[in-house]
Amino acid sequence: MSVALIFEGWQKTQAHLVHRLPQLGPRELQLSASPDGWPIWAIVSHIAGARVYWLCGVLKEAGADKTPFPDPLDGEGWEDHLDVPRGPDELMFAIESSWRIVESCLERWTPEMLGETFTRDRAGQIQRHTRQSVLTRLVMHDAFHSGEVSLLLGTHGLASMDPWEPIS
Repeated sequence: MSVALIFEGWQKTQAHLVHRLPQLGPRELQLSASPDGWPIWAIVSHIAGARVYWLCGVLKEAGADKTPFPDPLDGEGWEDHLDVPRGPDELMFAIESSWRIVESCLERWTPEMLGETFTRDRAGQIQRHTRQSVLTRLVMHDAFHSGEVSLLLGTHGLASMDPWEPIS
């Protein structure tokens, strides 16, 4: 048995991102909560980059080379370069390619595998993370930042991305 059923709600967030991104133009992708806040395009790219960082960089899963983030541990994401805005096509590629890695893990991993520990060197400090802790982190990370995007869209009178609403 895989862990896919345990995380079935995560797909709803992904589906709403995939549905809404192509509908957003340059103006909408530049919306941010404050002058110092990330615009929507940067938030979305951060979601995709974090998936690749944790799954491929920390947990050593395959697939980073099929995403815009082939070196997941280099410490640089698109959101680190706000002077190079990304468009819907690039964001779709990032979200869909990173999701393929997530999906692969959810389909292959079993509940018994969730306790396996991996290490990460963070500024000279060795941290230990289990597959379960990384999946939990990523589910929460996707939900948090998708909620941010949804709120930004809603406050500007645009359709939000409630993952529990049917996709129209």
